[in-house]
Amino acid sequence: MAGIRILLVDDSQEFLKMLSKFLALDPEIDLVGSSEHWQTALKLAAELRPDLILMDLSMPHMNGLDATRQIKATPYPPIVVILTGHDTPEYRSEAVSAGADGFVYKPELFHELLPLIRRLTHFAADRKQ
Repeated sequence: MAGIRILLVDDSQEFLKMLSKFLALDPEIDLVGSSEHWQTALKLAAELRPDLILMDLSMPHMNGLDATRQIKATPYPPIVVILTGHDTPEYRSEAVSAGADGFVYKPELFHELLPLIRRLTHFAADRKQ
């Protein structure tokens, strides 16, 4: 069975390393790439066609919401989950408006992320059938 193909996008190299190690422990997850820059992330999303993108909310020059809007405007867009250290109702609402499929507060990442990934990918697989 093929794994869930995930692209990571965050401007912190340390966070990308930590998240990569955490996700690598799950045999159903296939990390296909990562980027610290939104421009590279948009190119990688088009080239790699991941099933899911974990997108940081706060990045220089273009935030994760704007990047999510661009990704979601493409044909057959991947699932996008916003990751952030800023958990407010306004950010959650903006994430939904941008087309994000999920939202995870970084301090709760280890408890919430994997169950959310499972729910979203199972839901997407059911919709394809």
